[in-house]
Amino acid sequence: MTAFHEARLPARLAFGCTGGVERRTQVTTLASGFERRSSPWAQGRRRYLIGTATRPLDDAAELVAFFEARRGRLHGFRFRDPADGKSCAPSATPAATDQAIGIGDGTRRTFPLCKTYGTGETAAVRMIAKPVAGTVKVAVAGVALGAGAFAVDATTGLVTLTTAPAAGATVTAGFEFDVPVRFDGDRIDVTLESFNAARVGAVALVEVRV
Repeated sequence: MTAFHEARLPARLAFGCTGGVERRTQVTTLASGFERRSSPWAQGRRRYLIGTATRPLDDAAELVAFFEARRGRLHGFRFRDPADGKSCAPSATPAATDQAIGIGDGTRRTFPLCKTYGTGETAAVRMIAKPVAGTVKVAVAGVALGAGAFAVDATTGLVTLTTAPAAGATVTAGFEFDVPVRFDGDRIDVTLESFNAARVGAVALVEVRV
């Protein structure tokens, strides 16, 4: 399995980035004109484009160094999505009751972090594997737990409670998180704009499953 580096791309190197989520939908048009639509993907995949702005030469050098350390497309890394990096709205502070992550059964103690988009039967659930260390808050049946009552694996997104929640108790969590990505190219170009400024050619990032 190709290694994933837990290093995060410095936020200032991604200023001005564009990005969003993509889905893969297979559409078959029948002779009657009706369509059949299906998708092989259970979850969406994020893509980003960074590096097109003129920036200080030191920042350009730092981006190149980060690219080299990842060996281009070879190794994944953490990326903070400025538009979707919290369990709540971007302008809000995560709360322990933001997202439902499981239901207690009196025995189970480990629950994976996730974020739900939409409501009801059409809601999409996104697994969160790279929470930001120190930001995770957990509640059981609406009551926030103290820091010593649970542990979080920041490399997998698994939350382990010291005591198993009672049967039927809802387990919720609030958190900040990174997106696991890789560079989507094995080349990076830098144009010298002045003695102290450079422009980096567009650098594409794509989400990876971990």
